[in-house]
Amino acid sequence: MFLLSHMLKKFIRKGTLRIHDADGKLYSFGDETEPVVTLRFHDKSLAFKIFKNPELHTGEAYMDGTLTFEDSGVYDLLTLFGMNRHSLGSYPLQNVLRKVWKTFRTLQQHNPAKKSQQNVAHHYDLSRRLYELFLDEDLQYSCAYFRTPQDSLEEAQANKKRHIAAKLRLEDGQKILDIGCGWGGMALYLASLAEVEVTGVTLSKEQLEVAQARAKELGLDHRVKFELRDYRHLEGPFDRIVSVGMFEHVGVGHYDEFFTKVKSLLTDDGLALIHSIGHMSPPGTTGPWIRKYIFPGGYSPSLSEVCAATERAYLWVTDVEVLRMHYADTLKAWRDRFEANRAEIAQIYDERFCRMWEFYLISAEMAFRRGSSMVLQLQLSKECLAAPMTRDYMHEAEAKLPAPFKVLAAKSQEPEPQAPEPQAPEPQEPEPQEPEPREPEPQGTEAQKIETQKVEA
Repeated sequence: MFLLSHMLKKFIRKGTLRIHDADGKLYSFGDETEPVVTLRFHDKSLAFKIFKNPELHTGEAYMDGTLTFEDSGVYDLLTLFGMNRHSLGSYPLQNVLRKVWKTFRTLQQHNPAKKSQQNVAHHYDLSRRLYELFLDEDLQYSCAYFRTPQDSLEEAQANKKRHIAAKLRLEDGQKILDIGCGWGGMALYLASLAEVEVTGVTLSKEQLEVAQARAKELGLDHRVKFELRDYRHLEGPFDRIVSVGMFEHVGVGHYDEFFTKVKSLLTDDGLALIHSIGHMSPPGTTGPWIRKYIFPGGYSPSLSEVCAATERAYLWVTDVEVLRMHYADTLKAWRDRFEANRAEIAQIYDERFCRMWEFYLISAEMAFRRGSSMVLQLQLSKECLAAPMTRDYMHEAEAKLPAPFKVLAAKSQEPEPQAPEPQAPEPQEPEPQEPEPREPEPQGTEAQKIETQKVEA
């Protein structure tokens, strides 16, 4: 405990951290102000492990139950760490470790096609029921777009899809590629907006089956096709390319390969929209706990890394937008739903798994709320004039776009009962149009008028 105590005295300068070691001795660090976080160690070797690698072993100890909380929790601990995050860099050992991790980061993020599929399966081929229990109804597993603090998760994810669609400037007859299409929500929405041909690719067999079933159920399978393919094996050209939440899995050593491929797939007047987690600090590394348990091979780039790679590919960056707190609010919404359904998730897996995901969701939220993480949206083109001269068209198009049709994730065990049919309208007030039994949908293409239905997710 001596070495850890020495480090924590330098690290915890705001707030209060109290630790009962495995022998029952109490240690206190900080200035005795709020928040007050109290830990109990149940393993004599834990103090030295955390001293050696706090980012890895704090999370592991909580998962394994060798670190527990008293009158506080993971959120309080990571809030305290976030308040003092700049102090840890002053400790010599942590500086050395970061330099070592950065030296080997390219090797850690070496993601050839076969390894990429293994990394995807590690996270995305978990039980579909798990994702149904904490994501929105459309299974959007990426940053939402909160126009107001009162937006629900469903509303914010619909906002995100409209926001991206407006930047793509869809027109009839275009061919669209969705790299890393997930469960198909974005591709299906784009296919509903115009007479377009959409191809969605994923490396997850689970996601592929769900996306294909949804397209068929919605009657959009004539416009959308989903494939189990690596983006590196695709052939174009495509008028529009969209990639949401996939670039984080590319790996630093593959950035040039990615953007060169995007360029080769685009038509001369085409547009690409890349939506990715990033950070406002210089290039760094992926935390060892996240890399080991959640996203092997994953990395969130700095803006300088992304733009340098687009320059080497001779792509125009026609628009950049930075979303800051939107992902923090998204993660909080996911965490609230996860905790509300924790008992069922523990039955699917176990309590150790629940503690792992609790730690993941909170640590990710803190990275946006108190750290340097953000979300980048880059619009790219091969030609300077592929996009309009000003951004006005985005706002105008977004205001006109219909809300995404409701694509519900059918529950894995049994379907929800159908709502009773509403009463017929009163005869004394004739409707200008034939009344619909549900909320009226916006006028548009045939696909936009698809009746709300539940589909396999």
